[in-house]
Amino acid sequence: MMMTGIRKAGQSFLGKLVIFVLFGFLIFSFAIWGIGDIFQGYGRNSVARVGKAEIGLEQVRTAFQNDVQQLTRQQRRQITPEMARALGLDRQVLSRLITESVLDQTARSMRLAVSDDTIRNLIFEDPAFRDASGNFSAARFNELLRANGFTEQAYVREQRATILRQQIGEMVVGAVTSPVALQELGHRLRNERRDITLVRLAPAFAGEIPAPTEAQLKTFYDERKSAFRAPERRTADLLALTAESLADAGTVSEADARARYEEVKAQRFTTPETRTIQQIAFPTAEEAQAARARIEAGETFDAVAAARNVAAADLTLGTFTRTQVFDPAVREAAFALAEGTVSPPVTSAFGPVLLRVTAIVPEAVRPFDEVAAEMRSDVATRRAASRITEIHDRIEDQRAAAKPLAEIAKEFNLPLRSVGPIDASLRRADGGTEPALPGGDATIQGIFRSEPGVDNEAVRLPRDAGYVWYDVKKIDPSREQGFDEVKAQVEAQWRADEVATRLAAKARELVERIDKGEAFDAVAASAGLTIEQAAGLSRQEQRPDLPANVINLIFGTPAGKSASAAIADGGRILFKVDAATVPSYARTTQEAENFARTLAASVSEDILTQYVAQRQTELGVSINETAFRNATGGNQN
Repeated sequence: MMMTGIRKAGQSFLGKLVIFVLFGFLIFSFAIWGIGDIFQGYGRNSVARVGKAEIGLEQVRTAFQNDVQQLTRQQRRQITPEMARALGLDRQVLSRLITESVLDQTARSMRLAVSDDTIRNLIFEDPAFRDASGNFSAARFNELLRANGFTEQAYVREQRATILRQQIGEMVVGAVTSPVALQELGHRLRNERRDITLVRLAPAFAGEIPAPTEAQLKTFYDERKSAFRAPERRTADLLALTAESLADAGTVSEADARARYEEVKAQRFTTPETRTIQQIAFPTAEEAQAARARIEAGETFDAVAAARNVAAADLTLGTFTRTQVFDPAVREAAFALAEGTVSPPVTSAFGPVLLRVTAIVPEAVRPFDEVAAEMRSDVATRRAASRITEIHDRIEDQRAAAKPLAEIAKEFNLPLRSVGPIDASLRRADGGTEPALPGGDATIQGIFRSEPGVDNEAVRLPRDAGYVWYDVKKIDPSREQGFDEVKAQVEAQWRADEVATRLAAKARELVERIDKGEAFDAVAASAGLTIEQAAGLSRQEQRPDLPANVINLIFGTPAGKSASAAIADGGRILFKVDAATVPSYARTTQEAENFARTLAASVSEDILTQYVAQRQTELGVSINETAFRNATGGNQN
């Protein structure tokens, strides 16, 4: 495992290995998980065998823990091992270790080596090991090694291996470039634009659907029984520990609430004064002063603006708070004026101006009495936040003593929430939806991975906002539902299918007429459909009125041709591609050069993946799934 702290300490030799990391560490997983013999006869401390080398349990455990810690730092929130496994981090770690072992054995078989001078220069030139004067510091070097759990010998050994892995990667893909034809194809996929004419066929366009007979519905049900199975549903108790659940506003005195109010009044309860400001600009200060004199003599501000050919609509700068006016001179002058008055000449950032304030909305402050309850709750919540860790530890003690959540909730005066029976999408059997669970997806995934009677690890809420414990109380397995149970659903689906079938048939008829030469407008008018236009569409277009499946079909239809696609509301969109344009590919632009590099990296990635996969096949890779789960904590639940 490479030293995380040193790698992040500066732009060093390790930073130059990014291309290898990009090619290797996270993309090789598919290459090993298809091998997957669960071997027999290995030592208990061996997780995998790659050729003649073994990957030990402690090696995997250490690498997994280091990656979890790194992810925690990156996300700035606690990542539990369970969460990391759900993200597939455990498999990525083992994939990386297997890839490293493959490359290490390949380097040995090729008799590659790294000289001591290379390693010495690597260390001396690494900015992470330099002192304030820019010179190599042995003290700094040893300090960083100790901080990251390395000895000098281990670090040197790791750097030798890393350099050799990079050399193999560069040997395989170092000279790879992206073919021009592939660049042009990528350019077309990114930059092609299409214009279409379209109409929308609403479900009502299918006409009246006669009521189905009982026999029709039963036949429909028998052909699709699996679609009407009841999903697995679970019932669980939840105990959420948050500042809000601990807070007791009744214990907060009025004095404390008022003190908090004064702290936040300016930010939360004060609406600052706003002014609507008008401005006339002048080329010189003398002209501005002359205009000001005319206004004092009785000429209006608007008349002066008209004389300067400033339209009435262009006079007003806008309505601003003091802090929103970026020009200090304009800000001070405008907020010193009385409503309706004109300023003396002001030297703004863009030259001399006269200002007029046409409207003033004074500052407004919500009084304490209006927000007293909110302030008490705020104070109580802030106090409770400091107790979360203490209460968490006490609850964990109770969990260790096998107390159920219901008793713990009662003891700590916390609300216990019972949910379910629900499926993994929070849907209930009656068709309703369970309100969102504290902890979100992590909680629902935990519930559906656990079993009744299991002491589950608490879910940590984002931003250290608290914890959620859950106990699975009951599991209702997926089952086949009888016709009478789902008759209403069967009829609704039958009707939806009938509408879809009719609309598809009508759309085909219209497309055939258009393809035979009839004008799209005429065909649409004859069907009573409203024509729409959409221009400049790209393959990456994201529009609520044109779903992704429609966009994909638009770019799969030749220019001048028509097609139709179903949309989510049960209707269809019928369209004709009026034009397809692609700007010429200029290979000399910066954008084209960047794209060519990205494409070359992708091609190199594919080649290197195939190379490592082939080497894995030649060496042989076996995985001890039991030891792997032990190393990453997968056997704890």
